[in-house]
Amino acid sequence: MNQNQMTARVGLFFIIGLALIWVTFEALHNGRFSTKEGYTVTAAFSSLKELKAGNDVRMAGVQIGTVEKTRLTGGKAEAVLRISNEVQIAQDATAIIAMAGLLGANYISLDLGKPDAGTVPSGGQLRTKDVADLNQIIGDLGNLGQEIKSTLGQISGSMGSGSEGGGGIFQKIDKLITDNSAKITETTGNLEKITAQIRSGEGTLGKLIYDQAAYDQLLATVTEIKAAATDARAFMTDTKDIIAQVKSGQGALGVLLYDQPTADNLRVTVKNVREVSDKLNDPKSTFGQLITNDNLAKDMQSTLRKVDRAMDGLGDQGPITAVGVAASALF
Repeated sequence: MNQNQMTARVGLFFIIGLALIWVTFEALHNGRFSTKEGYTVTAAFSSLKELKAGNDVRMAGVQIGTVEKTRLTGGKAEAVLRISNEVQIAQDATAIIAMAGLLGANYISLDLGKPDAGTVPSGGQLRTKDVADLNQIIGDLGNLGQEIKSTLGQISGSMGSGSEGGGGIFQKIDKLITDNSAKITETTGNLEKITAQIRSGEGTLGKLIYDQAAYDQLLATVTEIKAAATDARAFMTDTKDIIAQVKSGQGALGVLLYDQPTADNLRVTVKNVREVSDKLNDPKSTFGQLITNDNLAKDMQSTLRKVDRAMDGLGDQGPITAVGVAASALF
């Protein structure tokens, strides 16, 4: 092998090495020589769940950046994300840590949010939401399985022979039935006797079931009760109508209660009656004198007798002397 062939082979291997390096770079960095392109935002979680630098940041399933670094800040696990300049993240977009399949790496998943909510600036903080990961779900399922196993063990123990010699639930039920077999037999006999009496039409229940006359009377009573209830409803309806009419000022009672002029007139009338009553009870008034003064009553009776005699004189002496007779009788 001459020197030229050796040089050609070395050059060929060098070119192949450069090609492999280029392919590796394309696969890892999407053909970008600088990983500092784009702007950064932060996302804080209670746990990053195996998230590490270099993992994807995706929005609606499309890669828009990578995780630049992770750190602990203020009691939170924080991921610094580098986002492509071509993508703007809405203010109300929410970031979660998702898993790409059972064996895939974790990544940051963002929803689209609302465009009119504004965008997150460079260095801004994203809204985040903690979700259960596969390890937590498996752990919860394991705990649930342990609880189910413990519960089934308790049920099996309660139905079995028991560890304290007290017997399981079935043994306790069997013992209860055995100890009370006489009472159970007596109760069963009583039930059979009651059933036989009902079938023969004895007692209230038997008559209601087998006595047609008692059944008809019960139906008649129920019918009367229904009729009474109907009458009561009609009475209540009429009462409501009357009350409505009274409230609207209709009828004598409605006018007295709700018509102000009539109420005023009634008040004046009652006042006048009270004044007349007061005058009648006053011995100084004319009406009071007529009622309470005995002498005045006697004088009136005497006057009436004189008028009566004068009228008799007029009948005997004629109309010529009527005036004289009347005057002499009165005076």
